[in-house]
Amino acid sequence: MRSGAERESPRPIVWSIAGSDSGGGAGIQADLLTFADFDCHGCSAITANTAQNTVGVAAINAVSTDALRSQLEALQSDLFPAAVKIGLLANAAQVDAVAEFLLSLRAVKPVPVVYDPVAVATSGAALTDGSIGELVLRKLFPLCDLVTPNRQELEWLAATPVGDAAEISAAAAQLCETGCGAVLVTGGHGQMVEGQVADLLWDGARADWFVNTKIATRNTHGTGCTLSSAIAACLALGYPLRDACVVANAYVQRGLRLACNDAIGHGPGPVGHCGWPVELKDFPRLLLPGDADAERYGLAGDGAPVSGFPPPDNRSLGLYPVVDSVAWLEKLAPLGVRTLQLRIKSPAADLREQIEKAVAIGNKYDLRLFINDHWQLAIECGAYGVHLGQEDLLVADLGAIKAAGLKLGVSTHGFYELLRAYRYRPSYLAIGAIFATETKDMSDQLQGPAKLARMVALLPDYPLVAIGGINLQRAGEVARTGVGSIAVVSAITRAADYRHAVEELRSIID
Repeated sequence: MRSGAERESPRPIVWSIAGSDSGGGAGIQADLLTFADFDCHGCSAITANTAQNTVGVAAINAVSTDALRSQLEALQSDLFPAAVKIGLLANAAQVDAVAEFLLSLRAVKPVPVVYDPVAVATSGAALTDGSIGELVLRKLFPLCDLVTPNRQELEWLAATPVGDAAEISAAAAQLCETGCGAVLVTGGHGQMVEGQVADLLWDGARADWFVNTKIATRNTHGTGCTLSSAIAACLALGYPLRDACVVANAYVQRGLRLACNDAIGHGPGPVGHCGWPVELKDFPRLLLPGDADAERYGLAGDGAPVSGFPPPDNRSLGLYPVVDSVAWLEKLAPLGVRTLQLRIKSPAADLREQIEKAVAIGNKYDLRLFINDHWQLAIECGAYGVHLGQEDLLVADLGAIKAAGLKLGVSTHGFYELLRAYRYRPSYLAIGAIFATETKDMSDQLQGPAKLARMVALLPDYPLVAIGGINLQRAGEVARTGVGSIAVVSAITRAADYRHAVEELRSIID
């Protein structure tokens, strides 16, 4: 369920264009349950009435294209979608009809489209006309933001067998070349590492492996439908693609873990629909080069990733001003502010001298002083800590930072980056931007207090910092999420009276 803050806007409308599962475990039935769990309003356009149960599929009764179009037109006239999920398309005529309708929808307003190319049921029964693969690639894929085949469906669409990670990656890249935005290959139908299930996300530029522990359960019916509809729901809520994928992954993992163990029928029971994923153990491990199992997934790396940086002396870092000059450090340190960051984005020739002065002030007042970006000088000058962005994790010498005993803070923007940065176990994680800010254009990565609260709940005992557009009026709402620190810039540096601003902010945060 969404929080009260999220309910200020109407519930997003999400369509499912898919088949009806008479057994209630997959298809439209699973999609609507998923949309409800994400507090979205689900609408349906039925492509086929399947006669199936937990044991198998007895019949696929495709609806006529006229019946399918009439459903879609009725929905468009009154319930315009924030996202569309497509499942079973039973024949070529339906592929044509849906592709044409999506084009007309796009002419009104761009809408994210997630396509789960349902071809084969868990029981092994064919669910669609196998000859439509070429038409799907040519007409439907270019209209999709994400396609979510399992390995059997990947082989069907790419017309090539896939086994190891290299073959899966090559086939996913091949599908991306058809014009779809990204491909998420789900791994539930096979394991490359014993005891693990891994999904591959490929967007034409970057590959990510999401690795989960395989859960021993017989209740796996509808996992593909549930995953794709959860992604569509997250996209409707405004989540970026990678965030949507990791949250949906965790939702399915939670459903597998908590699925009712009572037998429903004689075959595989349905995956559980158990609400928003609230426990870190359900979220995937984002594979890093150098991980022990990375080579099995085609990721080469030299040595294990550096992780386990020293923690700060308190989980709650309190008020955290981010300033651009030593002069501001000199003003704020005597006021009892212990956590500060020196962020010099346009360094001059005296950068080393500035950092040396900053470190001296930090030592004098026992500050938790972090140097932004300039990690080499931070090490050489004996700083307390360094703060890095996501891109810096790939180029900074993390081993040298850790060996020098420096604390490490890392910026994150959403669930995907939070999970990725958490793999390094830095001293703290910064989450932003909570609100729009004048210091940097983060309009495509705004988190808001409700999403922040969900991230805090995932890591309740970890040092977390909220940053971005937080002022006196907003600080209370942010503090109520349980985050242990609030970073501010202009709320202090542009205040009429910075001393008063510090006092007010500290009273709210503490």
